Amino acid sequence: MRLNQYIAACGLCSRREADKLVTAGRVKVNGTVAQPGVQVEETDEVCVDGKKVSLVKDEVVLAYYKPVGVVCTEKDSHAERTVSSEIKYPIRVTYAGRLDKDSEGLLILSNDGNLINAMMKAANKHEKEYEVEVDKEINGDFLNKMANGVYLEELDKTTRGCKVTRTGKKSFRIILTQGLNRQIRRMCQALGFNVVKLKRVRVMTVKLSDYELKPGKFVELDKNAKDALYRAAGLKK
Repeated sequence: MRLNQYIAACGLCSRREADKLVTAGRVKVNGTVAQPGVQVEETDEVCVDGKKVSLVKDEVVLAYYKPVGVVCTEKDSHAERTVSSEIKYPIRVTYAGRLDKDSEGLLILSNDGNLINAMMKAANKHEKEYEVEVDKEINGDFLNKMANGVYLEELDKTTRGCKVTRTGKKSFRIILTQGLNRQIRRMCQALGFNVVKLKRVRVMTVKLSDYELKPGKFVELDKNAKDALYRAAGLKK
């Protein structure tokens, strides 16, 4: 398989991040600095920053309730609380899809880079569901505009059509199939609203309500839940 796919399958990072590691000269195959696009086999020795990496044998998938204030990053030395520092798990896991610092809710983490890559691939249009509260009363016009797509000037993009359901005077549920940076906050702001509270309640087949998780806690998905997620990601039948 291609080197970036191999590194991702080792659970180290996504394929895109793996490409960056290779380009930076931080990856060696059988003692030689690797070139982008090289093919490797299981019998090859692959080292990243001098440490040997191996293919994941047992896939682990975690459902984590990210609290407000925790940052989805592994690089920001100024962040007081990060996902990697909050979760005390003996196996290295990475997340599929970020939640910004001021948002809370479900985050999926795994040591399987192929699963992470499949979940994050925009073309797959996987659903993520959110509960949102804004600072002003909403109406049908607001809901229709959110559902039909909002032009985001700073990104020069119009959001993909989505499902939006009103749940209160100032609250709604929204199901997205794309993951633009701070998308819901940007969409609301473009329509003159500010998000007061944002909570992710579902990622594909995994629902936060299926687990009695409090903010900051996580659970390992059982076989049935894990298999359902892999099937939804197109990785298992």
